[in-house]
Amino acid sequence: MKFSDVKLIMFVGGISLFCMQHTLQKHNVDYGEVAVRYKKPLQYWPKPTVDAEINWKEFEAIEWDSNYYETQELPEVILGKKLFFDPKLSSSSQISCSSCHNPELGWADGQEVALGNDHLQGKRNTQSLFNIAERTSYFWDGRAITLEKQLVGPISAHNEMNMNPDKLAGKLSRVKEYRTLFKEAYQSEKITFDKIARALAAFQKTIRSQPSKLDKFINGDYKAMNDKEIYGMHVFRTKAKCMNCHYGKYLTDESFHNIGLTYYKREYEDLGLYHITGKPDDVGKFKTPSLRDLDYTAPWMHNGLMDDMHGIVSLYNSGMQMINPTPEEKKADPNFPVTDPLVKPLKLNEQEIDAIVAFLKAMSGSYYKMPRPDIPRK
Repeated sequence: MKFSDVKLIMFVGGISLFCMQHTLQKHNVDYGEVAVRYKKPLQYWPKPTVDAEINWKEFEAIEWDSNYYETQELPEVILGKKLFFDPKLSSSSQISCSSCHNPELGWADGQEVALGNDHLQGKRNTQSLFNIAERTSYFWDGRAITLEKQLVGPISAHNEMNMNPDKLAGKLSRVKEYRTLFKEAYQSEKITFDKIARALAAFQKTIRSQPSKLDKFINGDYKAMNDKEIYGMHVFRTKAKCMNCHYGKYLTDESFHNIGLTYYKREYEDLGLYHITGKPDDVGKFKTPSLRDLDYTAPWMHNGLMDDMHGIVSLYNSGMQMINPTPEEKKADPNFPVTDPLVKPLKLNEQEIDAIVAFLKAMSGSYYKMPRPDIPRK
């Protein structure tokens, strides 16, 4: 079975189950009546509907970093930026960090799964680098706890950059301009992988979302979002219970959940966090992604399964419960994945789904095309 067929089955299955349980009907709602409840300071907004055990945080606006341009001129950041766009970091000298994290594609690659060395495909969707400085763990399975340690993975992976980290420093040391750049950043021409990682991390930490319509609305510009988007935000916060997992400044709980996309014992199986912890309860769990800048970061999910926001919301609306094991199956196989109990049928109607999608789009900041640096030559 092709991956596209698996996608179709999963999507149609989710929609079909929803349609059998809850017929989608159009309900006429006065958006303006709901919107007026939010056109006031955030502390006066209606409280969200979340499960009792959730330690949620209220939305928070991001601001444009007034020191952004000064930061870009720091020697360590200049070095990191050149390294990020330089294909010499790969064994073939044809693949750079920006091959999978393209600033013009939301710092991702626009593909279902990453494509790397020798045109080998990875198993997971490339995550965007927006606001990566604020993450508490890295990769879909959280196996790295610092950005510097995370960098080892894509540089060394045979299906990504396929570069031996121990040999990379020697390769770059043959480039005179790099020796100069490392001296300016670290007061020594000696190039080490540790310094390479530090410089790359320093640059990536400058990659941040620009303020969106949501941020402007939170800051008091009540015309920044239209009434449909505000109504979608209300449904997101209440009936849809999206704030069980997506809250705070970056719309993520920084935690791990099994939302039902494990493909257990089938082609394209991915057990997520379980590969790191070995705990049966972690089978199928993946990191909750941020919802910011969705307009630029499709496709979504850990396997790049979805590229349509209506489809994603409809899939969540179904509750994902159609793939849970029976008690007998779970007893016979403790690793049989169970969908997170936070994921339940939402009973959203068509108008509510449309409004949530409108709100999700309102979280994307303005587009910024980063100028690419000149790459050092021999």
